[in-house]
Amino acid sequence: MKLTTRSRYGTRMMLDIAQNCQDGPVRIQDIAERQGVSAKYLEKLIRKLKEIGFVKSKRGPRGGHSLAVPASDIPIGEVVHALEGDGSLVECRSGKEECDRMDICLTRRLWQEAADAMYNHLNTVTLADLMRDAEECAQPQLNPLDMRHTA
Repeated sequence: MKLTTRSRYGTRMMLDIAQNCQDGPVRIQDIAERQGVSAKYLEKLIRKLKEIGFVKSKRGPRGGHSLAVPASDIPIGEVVHALEGDGSLVECRSGKEECDRMDICLTRRLWQEAADAMYNHLNTVTLADLMRDAEECAQPQLNPLDMRHTA
């Protein structure tokens, strides 16, 4: 399974807002430039994130977007679910497409269990966790060879 750009870019956008909102709301254009993504595309994604209450917006010359709740209260699984839709891995589970084997298909439950497992895992990770990971990546790593005694 591949997550669409909606999930990947939407999660990156949420991280960008969380990392850059200390001085006030963050403009979509600034996020787009930092992330290398179209501002129009990000505007579509941010609407969904506002609908579920993770983002709030402010209009005007000093306007932009900020988190509506703490980063520690934003599970990545909920972000992905809001942007991807129903969370099914296969079309027959979403109800969008009828399959003449739906009643006898032996794999439908397997695909639903796989999707549930993915979302359960994604829901164990919050936006705050990803921010901590980013901070750790930015820390210079000590090379064990550089830690020799110089006595």
